[in-house]
Amino acid sequence: MGSSFVPTVMDLAYLAGTALFIFALYWMNDPKTARRGVFAGVAGMTLAVVGTLLAPGLVNWEWIAVAVVLGFAVGIPLSRVPLTAVPQRTALSHAFGGLAAGLVGVAKYYLWLAESPEQLTHFRMFAISAEVILGFLTLTGSLMAAGKLQEVKWIPQRPVTYPLQNASNLLLFAIAIVCGLLMVIDPIGYSYLFPVIIVLALAFGVLLIIPIGGADMPTVISLLNSYAGLAAVAMGFVLDNKLLIVAGALDGSSGLILSIIMCKAMNRSFSNVLFGAFGQVQAKAVGVEERTVKSETPEGAAQVMEQASRVVIVPGYGMAVAQAQHRVRELYDILTKKGVDVKFAIHPVAGRMPGHMNVLLAEADIPYDHLVEMDDINPEMGQTDVVLVIGANDVVNPAARHDKSSPIYGMPIIDADKARMCLAIKRSMNPGFAGIENELYFSESTYMLFGDAKAVVGELVKALSGGGGGH
Repeated sequence: MGSSFVPTVMDLAYLAGTALFIFALYWMNDPKTARRGVFAGVAGMTLAVVGTLLAPGLVNWEWIAVAVVLGFAVGIPLSRVPLTAVPQRTALSHAFGGLAAGLVGVAKYYLWLAESPEQLTHFRMFAISAEVILGFLTLTGSLMAAGKLQEVKWIPQRPVTYPLQNASNLLLFAIAIVCGLLMVIDPIGYSYLFPVIIVLALAFGVLLIIPIGGADMPTVISLLNSYAGLAAVAMGFVLDNKLLIVAGALDGSSGLILSIIMCKAMNRSFSNVLFGAFGQVQAKAVGVEERTVKSETPEGAAQVMEQASRVVIVPGYGMAVAQAQHRVRELYDILTKKGVDVKFAIHPVAGRMPGHMNVLLAEADIPYDHLVEMDDINPEMGQTDVVLVIGANDVVNPAARHDKSSPIYGMPIIDADKARMCLAIKRSMNPGFAGIENELYFSESTYMLFGDAKAVVGELVKALSGGGGGH
């Protein structure tokens, strides 16, 4: 009984962990059950770790203890980053996942090569090659994405392009795959190619992200999440761990599905995201007349909003940078008390990660049923008195509808220009992530409120508080 009891408990822990991972994804589909989904995921991972520690033959407990301590030392600070830094923190998590997969692949290959070469079967070598390539390109790609999101000085924020860029990148990746296939054929005879695969994967991860601009970072993050999941699947086959295979498959498939949804939201293909160099600042055409914008004061804007029946607020990354979500909650509260119907229009790719605006507004305790997705809010924009755009840019640019020369042509947008009046809060007239001017700002019905989003919204609240009662 003793010899069979431990494997039975381990298998039960893995089975329960698998079920919890599936339920976690299901429950996180709905804001009402999202918290339950998070706890289910944590419980599933706890069972997975405990079940693995019960595996027969574990002897290096001191190294496991060191790894646990290091994990806590890194994980606790990462859990305390501000919400504005969650996108780059997510990218760092993917980097750690890729690094773990890559290191496990390296360790298992050299261990088997030295002690039991017969273990390096064709299938295992294929899994190790896939694990190492996907793991290490995810590592450097995620670090580059985090650097772009953090606006690290030595990492260019705009796309960097050079002649034959895509061809050279694909050639690099192809060479890594060929080296991997040669090692599948003869894992021992071609052992000298293993470091070459590692270096090529690391280089490809960097070169993959350099030509991608900030506007595409949400899609890139979810794609890197998919790569990390696929690396975990390969690692599961290498370690013969069924739970790791299932968890990696769930991670990889969910990341891929999310990437597809986001590409659809931008009306763009994977190839255009990965190889399109989207986000280069467009030069102004020679001879084109300079357009002017109209500005408004917070006091004047407050008077207009106070007299409105319906106000729609469109949040963007500028709101996140200014950490203005709590001021926005104050604005929502005071307008609601004055009888104004206030809703929030959420674009699928607003911000720098999927659901970025939803998370920020939820943190400020704004009722979730007042957050309306783009497809549901657009039919109401024609009956909206005032649209307040807070730090959003490309997701409200009307050029996406009619300008075939625009890089965002065909991208679904929030129809802010169809409201009776638009108030846009922006620091300056600098272009957004897509590198183009926003036609909305030059519209007859648009008035600019220049300044930091948190400060401007605070002035709006102050003006409304001192303004009279209702309409």
